[in-house]
Amino acid sequence: MSKRIVGPEIERLIQLLAKVPGLGPRSARRAALHLIKKKEQLLGPLTVAMGDALDTVRVCSTCGNVDTSDPCTICTDPRRDEATIIVVEDVADLWALERAGAMNARYHVLGGTLSPLDGVGPDDLNIRSLVDRVARGGVNELILAVNATVEGQTTAHYITDQLDGLGVKITRLAHGVPVGGELDYLDEGTLSAALKARTVF
Repeated sequence: MSKRIVGPEIERLIQLLAKVPGLGPRSARRAALHLIKKKEQLLGPLTVAMGDALDTVRVCSTCGNVDTSDPCTICTDPRRDEATIIVVEDVADLWALERAGAMNARYHVLGGTLSPLDGVGPDDLNIRSLVDRVARGGVNELILAVNATVEGQTTAHYITDQLDGLGVKITRLAHGVPVGGELDYLDEGTLSAALKARTVF
């Protein structure tokens, strides 16, 4: 049995930090120690920021984004193209696309992908609300920006089936060679997808 070397408050901080994606027990201990060493500069302001987030952050009832208002700032932005909706698995994917700044469209966050083995079915995702958004009219194109995984593709096919007959153009992100990528370092699946999605030069 290991001896306790820190108080219960510090132990609780470490345990909570270890639940953050990307942080295991060892990384959580390092992060906790760093925060404690920088109490005035980091731990105090972080505590206030987390309290503010707890009180003000909402999930957008329209698209599933997280923001301090509902509907979110993307959904209420009049400069956005209302006729185009980009469908993503998670809010992190939405943020990544926004950083790229490639399109000025609206979004819809599914909240995951279909995965029968993990017990995730259509009712566990924001698919019904997506179908309702499209059925209300005004949407010309739906861009399926889901990951190129088995679950992502299964989800994309399911959504396509659900939207059949609603008269919306459904596209997906191109798969293949990344910008700056070298062929020798790519896997066979990526190369195969790139060849199938080739374009005129």
